[in-house]
Formats: sequence, structure tokens, C-alpha cells
Amino acid sequence: MRAVLDPNVIISGALSPAGVPSQVLRALARGDFELIASQALLDELQRALAYPKLRAHIGEADAAELLRWVADTATIVPTPADEAPVHSADLDDDHLIALAAAHRSALVSGDKHLLALADQIPVFSPRAFLELLAAESA
Repeated sequence: MRAVLDPNVIISGALSPAGVPSQVLRALARGDFELIASQALLDELQRALAYPKLRAHIGEADAAELLRWVADTATIVPTPADEAPVHSADLDDDHLIALAAAHRSALVSGDKHLLALADQIPVFSPRAFLELLAAESA
């Protein structure tokens, strides 16, 4: 299975090792799914990791290591030229929708704007994505 992880899932996983997003990162590390990422997604993750609010919890060296791990683990694809097939209420999220659609991937997010589109695109909360992975491997 292929998946695009919203940077909020990656950051949440790094912040809370006991949380569900962290379990998604561990599933990725085990090779349970293929992570699809673009330079735009990596740039968004890098920007978010530099926010002062996050920097208090994830130091510069740890942020760089997390970004490097994601880049090394992911299949890096070109940023899609096509427009998203549906639009989020937060237009900044549309590049994630377009990326997932272009590579026939699930989109994993905790963002309410994206999750509201679940009847139109394959978008899953981290918990629902883990359940999907478990069902696939059963």
C-alpha cells in the first residue's frame, strides 16, 4: 500500500512516542507501507519543524534527523502538476490531495479539513490507517 503522510502526522509521531501517529511511523519503519513524498511535502515539513513552538520540543538536530529519515524512507516523486481532484477548506492542503491522487495513495492526516473529504477521496486518520494496514495483512 502507498500512503502520503500529512506533515502533522509525522510531527505528532515525533512529539508523542506513545501516540497513534508514532505507531504509523513505526509501521513505516517496518516497511508495512510505501511512503510517497514530494519536495513540496518535505519543504512543508521542514518549515513546520522550524516553528518556535515546535523547536521547544524538537531540537534543531532532531528536526534535521527526522527530515532526513523521512526523505530517505520515502519514494520521492515530482510535485504533481495536476490540480487536486477535490479541494480542502484549507487550500494549503490541496497539494497533499493532488500528491495522493497522482500516485494512487492513501492520505493519512489528523487535519479535520482533509478528513471531512473522506467520502470523496481515500483519506484516513492515523488510527483508521493502522486498521486498514492490519486488515490488509490479515
